[in-house]
Amino acid sequence: MRNATGIGGLSVPKDLNANLRFGFLIHDVSRLRRIVVDRALKPLGITRSQWWVLAFLSRRDGMTQTALADDLDLTKVAIGGLMSRLESGGFIERRSDSGDARARRVYLTRAGQRLINQIRERVDALEAEILVNVSDEELENSANTLVRLKSTLLTMIDGEDVVGALED
Repeated sequence: MRNATGIGGLSVPKDLNANLRFGFLIHDVSRLRRIVVDRALKPLGITRSQWWVLAFLSRRDGMTQTALADDLDLTKVAIGGLMSRLESGGFIERRSDSGDARARRVYLTRAGQRLINQIRERVDALEAEILVNVSDEELENSANTLVRLKSTLLTMIDGEDVVGALED
């Protein structure tokens, strides 16, 4: 198997399907980024699952617990445990939905907002370090490509049985 020298002198097999390689690279970059962010946030005493919940709430405070579970791809049991830990830590509060007695809405507390601000400071500094070798133009092009891919994937998911379509 012949290798080509890629970015940063990394060796990328030339005869692999480019689309497959692209998918693996997206996965690996995401996985490695999570590891680096986890390490940066560890001193704050927060787990990845917890900071993901807080990040979602910082963008959509007052989400229902069910919507949060769906967005995070977690079961109701898993989200319930996370909510209990975050609530006992004083970072969130759960309130009954005034329009639906069965639903519970989740809100950030002041302590939760302060923690979000600390998370953002650390992640912003980390992002700058991660992207130090990427030009603004490269970043914009990559982001545009990923947005288009995300849109296509969402259309595929909403449109029909993806597995069935792949088997045809």
